[in-house]
Amino acid sequence: MDLTPYVDNLRHELAVAADAGGDDARALAERLTAPLESAARLTLLNALSAAMGEVTRDLAPGSVDVRLRGLDPEFVVTPPPAPEPFTDTREPVAAPAAPTPPPPPADADDGAVARINFRLPAHLKARAEDAAAAEGLSVNAWLVRAVSTALDGGERAAPPARGKDSGGRGFTGWVR
Repeated sequence: MDLTPYVDNLRHELAVAADAGGDDARALAERLTAPLESAARLTLLNALSAAMGEVTRDLAPGSVDVRLRGLDPEFVVTPPPAPEPFTDTREPVAAPAAPTPPPPPADADDGAVARINFRLPAHLKARAEDAAAAEGLSVNAWLVRAVSTALDGGERAAPPARGKDSGGRGFTGWVR
C-alpha cells in the first residue's frame, strides 16, 4: 500500500492552513513538512496495525499481518487452515461437515483490542512459533486462540494421537 498520497495530502492541508497565518506561518509549515513526513507515516502504520489486529481477531484462526517494505506497508493474509478430509481405507466415506464454532461467551469483549508485552523463554517462543507455523497461523493468532481455549476451560479437543501407540492411524472429525 502506497502511503505517499496520504502523506502528500497531509502536507497540502498543512500548507493551506499555514496560508491563513501569513508569511511566517507559511515558512514554518515548509520547514516542518519534511520532519513530519516520517511521523505521519508512523502514525498511519500504527492505525493500519490496529485495524489489522481487529481483522485478525474476527478471522481467527486466520490472520492479517502488516509488514513494512521500504516506506510502505504490505498486508500478509493467512487464511484459516482447510479442514482435513476424513478418509477410511475400508470403505468410501464422505468428508464430515465442518463443525460450527461455539457461540461466544456471554461476557465476550466488545471488539476492543488490547496490546500487552509478553515475555517468553527462548525455547518456549521457538515452540510457539513452530506450533503456529504447523497450523498455518501467525504467532499472535495462535497465542490468542491458546489463551481463549485455556480460559474457556479447554473446550477445544486435543488432536488425535498418531504413531506407534495409536496403531499408526489417526482419526479426525466430530461425533454427536
